[in-house]
Amino acid sequence: MELFGLFKEKYSLDESQPLRSEQFGPAMGKEIQNKALLSVIIATIGMLIYITFRFQLSYGISAILALTHDVLFVLAIYAIFRIPLNSPFVAAMLTVVGYSINDTIVVFDRIRENMKHAKKNAYEEVAEMSIKQTISRSINTSLTTLLAIIALYIFGVESIREFTLPLLTGIMVGTYSSIFIASPIWVLIKGKKGNI
Repeated sequence: MELFGLFKEKYSLDESQPLRSEQFGPAMGKEIQNKALLSVIIATIGMLIYITFRFQLSYGISAILALTHDVLFVLAIYAIFRIPLNSPFVAAMLTVVGYSINDTIVVFDRIRENMKHAKKNAYEEVAEMSIKQTISRSINTSLTTLLAIIALYIFGVESIREFTLPLLTGIMVGTYSSIFIASPIWVLIKGKKGNI
């Protein structure tokens, strides 16, 4: 504690100034970028294996394509607005991937249940009925989560804002993709390939 006091005294710091800074050189930035990419790839492969085991390969492929959409959308927002990537961004992206896959699995679980009672090859009807049955749950869950994240963004410190910004974008896009991208892709795959 005494060392910290000397440091504050020497550099004329007060309590309102940040106590940490995250600026990386090109080598460190590249390392963070590589670790982020590796983390997302490992998480995606793990989810594909889980969904294929729990459901079928067609569900897994659909979910991964929707997740890819989510990740690329958030990255595009960051690129367009030239927001630097940092370690909270990596954590937020993994959170977005988890949130999005959870939302997608809820819809897919309903599709699987409805397929038990559906006519053979009625994929579009089953997907539409399943989306109608789960859309209010998806929207309500996303809205309550977004309210909490918006509060964190408004009232939080800078390091929390760095974490919440990709979450805000990712949860909105993840909700959209679980309803309007994952299920239609599943219908396309099932319609073309049958029982995969």
